[in-house]
Amino acid sequence: MRRARGGIDGMTPREFLMRFAPAGIALSLVFGLTASASWSSEPQVLDPRAGTLVAEGRTALGTGDVEGAVDAFEAALAIQPGSTAITLELAEATRRQGLQGKALHYYREALERDPRNVAAISGEGAALLEKGAVEKAKRNLARIESLCGATCPEAQSLAALIARGPERVASAEAAKPAPASAN
Repeated sequence: MRRARGGIDGMTPREFLMRFAPAGIALSLVFGLTASASWSSEPQVLDPRAGTLVAEGRTALGTGDVEGAVDAFEAALAIQPGSTAITLELAEATRRQGLQGKALHYYREALERDPRNVAAISGEGAALLEKGAVEKAKRNLARIESLCGATCPEAQSLAALIARGPERVASAEAAKPAPASAN
């Protein structure tokens, strides 16, 4: 007895799947990789308005106007959202402002886009150290050293900060007033 053929051009559904599935899988992988690469890649050139604001922010940071620098970097990021370079500038400015938690947020945002960015790893390590998380900062140093070696500037900078010790421990214990004696 002969089996009835159906589907396209007399192929059974199984034959159809066997013939076209590999090509379909290959195409979907190509489209998936292309889409993810274009999504994660950052424009190489800053928008001129964002570039001007970044320059203003760097100047303000250089003169000690940390709040002005934060404002300029935030405005630049509003013009060019998703820019890792601007996010790192903003992270550094908020760190200098004493807002280590906010700086950590920005460093981690940059690391989500570029997990091997040694400037972001180093900055995150410095902010962690300033919060008193010495062991976490040391892990960041080890990560940097695995990426670029112990002699790269980011590794040397973070190693020097760790050697000096935590500059500021921002914890609830440090903020609590000493209890009054009951004498």
